[in-house]
Amino acid sequence: MSNRATAAAASVRAHRVIPPAGPQRVLALAQLSNSVGDGAYYVTSALYFTHVVGLAPARVGLGLTIAWAVGSVAGVPLGRLADRRGPRGTAVLLALATSLAVASFLVVRGFVPFVLAACAYATAQSGLAAARQALLAGLVSRQERTGLLAHLQSTLNAGLAVGAGLGGLALHAGSRAAYLGVFALDAVSFLLCAAVLLRLPAVDGTHARNGTHARVGAGRGPGRGGAPGVLRDRPYAVVTLLNTVLLLRMPLLSLGIPLWIAERTAAPTWVVSALFVLNTGAVMLFQVRTARGITGTASATRAVRRSGLVMLASCAVFALSAGVSPWTAVGVLAVGAVLQVVAEMQQSAGSWQLSFDLAPADRVGEYQGFFGTGVTVARTLGPLVLTALLVGWGTPGWLLLGTLTLAASYAMGPAVRWAARSRGTESRAADPLGGPAPVPTVKRPVPVN
Repeated sequence: MSNRATAAAASVRAHRVIPPAGPQRVLALAQLSNSVGDGAYYVTSALYFTHVVGLAPARVGLGLTIAWAVGSVAGVPLGRLADRRGPRGTAVLLALATSLAVASFLVVRGFVPFVLAACAYATAQSGLAAARQALLAGLVSRQERTGLLAHLQSTLNAGLAVGAGLGGLALHAGSRAAYLGVFALDAVSFLLCAAVLLRLPAVDGTHARNGTHARVGAGRGPGRGGAPGVLRDRPYAVVTLLNTVLLLRMPLLSLGIPLWIAERTAAPTWVVSALFVLNTGAVMLFQVRTARGITGTASATRAVRRSGLVMLASCAVFALSAGVSPWTAVGVLAVGAVLQVVAEMQQSAGSWQLSFDLAPADRVGEYQGFFGTGVTVARTLGPLVLTALLVGWGTPGWLLLGTLTLAASYAMGPAVRWAARSRGTESRAADPLGGPAPVPTVKRPVPVN
């Protein structure tokens, strides 16, 4: 009996990290395959572009800002392409394009070629993210999507951790060959991702299945001259904007907290690495459990609201780490980091559910491409905002960041209700179990399972 109990417990633990067999597990494998390469790329790219390519740091920053600005704009039309032509084929092509873009970094030796390669990389990455979301929506039922996204987030963190370790070896070697090896690994990882995606069943484009967009309310559907409808969907745009505000916490671990520790506290610098490990490990272990209770827009909105409260508490705790002894600062920073990762997991799970539930079923790729621009904007503006607030203002800056997050999280409720009313899904937003709302006057395509 004890052996059976042990085996059962091990199976439960495995399912917290590994999704069920079938398309869900294949999607996770695709995520893992390229996240390892991405992890190595993230920790080495800055030094590669400055030491190997020979660019000034300011030019690297300018080039990447231009590239991600282009990528954020390209995400919507590429997501729309996935809706029209089928998400699996689009995702495979964009994974191959990403691989080619990364490989081009191996040969660029000037600023203009670097910007062109970076634009190609950011465009392919943004489109790939949107196409993958559309593919997930076509293969997995609505009730399973948030749970699968939690699994994918755990897988992403595991892959990034492995890749960061490989990148660390390249940094230790410090040679040109080691850096080139990292970029070659990242290019190969996206080739592998494309091969894994080909194992998934094909999902027809919604335009091919339906012949036209479903009518989801006044002002929706394709605009005049073929303009994407998401750009005129004001309720969804407000939800995306509020989510972008909540995502300003993204550069905290990589920039805000390291600068705070170095400039404002007496804590040793190794705490930066420890807090990163704590965050990554917590997401790997608990993101799936956090997402388990989120089944509809009502529960998603509550999760986002809770995340704002917890994030405010986290910011207040981080502020207390200034002006105390080194080991007291370490303890306070650890408590703040725990609260921060709890808020992160709640906000992530809630936003995933909202991004799908508030999008028309036949335009998931287009809407996910638009929703994903929040990540790009947060990564672009976040460093500026966090540097000014935390390093420049100190404790008041932490409190302002927490208050801004709380306000955005509480504003999400009215924005979600507005978006739900605009497309006749208000009853779903009020359903605590997240069940599909009957909408007799709106015919919506059924996701392919």
